[in-house]
Amino acid sequence: MTAKIIDGKETAAQMREELKQQVAQLTAGGVRPGLAVVLVGEDPASKSYVTAKEKACEEIGIYSSDNRLPADTSEKDLLALVEKLNRDPRIHGILVQLPLPKHIDESKVLLAIDPDKDVDGFHPVNVGRMVVGQEAFLPCTPHGVIQLLLRHKVKLDGAEVVVIGRSNIVGKPVANMLIQKSPTGNATVTICHTRSKHTAEHCRRADIIIAAAGRPNTVTADMVKEGAVVIDVGVNRIEDASRKSGFRLVGDVDFNAVKEKASLITPVPGGVGPMTITMLLYNTVQSAQRKS
Repeated sequence: MTAKIIDGKETAAQMREELKQQVAQLTAGGVRPGLAVVLVGEDPASKSYVTAKEKACEEIGIYSSDNRLPADTSEKDLLALVEKLNRDPRIHGILVQLPLPKHIDESKVLLAIDPDKDVDGFHPVNVGRMVVGQEAFLPCTPHGVIQLLLRHKVKLDGAEVVVIGRSNIVGKPVANMLIQKSPTGNATVTICHTRSKHTAEHCRRADIIIAAAGRPNTVTADMVKEGAVVIDVGVNRIEDASRKSGFRLVGDVDFNAVKEKASLITPVPGGVGPMTITMLLYNTVQSAQRKS
């Protein structure tokens, strides 16, 4: 068996077309969704990511507020900006790009964002809402994983799922979403992590493996049963002298070997990655719909 490749770019493009239509309807009704992005400092990766978000907003018609601040911006001034955006009726979503400079308390800034504009889904209020099954802004990368599974007709109800990784950004939230009593959940979930003793054994029983460990070759072919679905969330930079850049990106899964056993698999890059910004747009549109 050779796995079918789950094309995250294609799925993201489909979702963005759906969102573009929803934005047009909202705008025609007098509510144009607005996203404020706040970037402090000159981190190259953060700047690139913010630019991609702003371009995505433009593509589907979302109003984008670009707030770029110098690295020496005080915590007080950043909190004042967040409060200003909280009060701005044109803004339906606020995203403060992380990491922040060391002199700024990230948790204090994230707590300052209005939970009803927290389109990253990181505010404890939204985390709590998610855990108890209430309507909430879901974290973008985990929600992107769920959308990939649903849109590729992967059966979640009753499925055995292994999540490798327990971060607050991916591992914990995706596990929580999958156990919810809902059409997007009802799975039986095992979480494995650095202190787990029998990760390979757990994986061999899994119908779905979600790798979010941040380490290359965490999932090898001998850990995957025939026909399993493998979602690779990892993004790791490894040296490659054959590339002009001197490196290449790989996931947490031994892709070439595992694809010969899996039924569906995401590549890196081009799998889960394109879904993250798309789900940010999704949350922003959802926020505007609540206000319309």
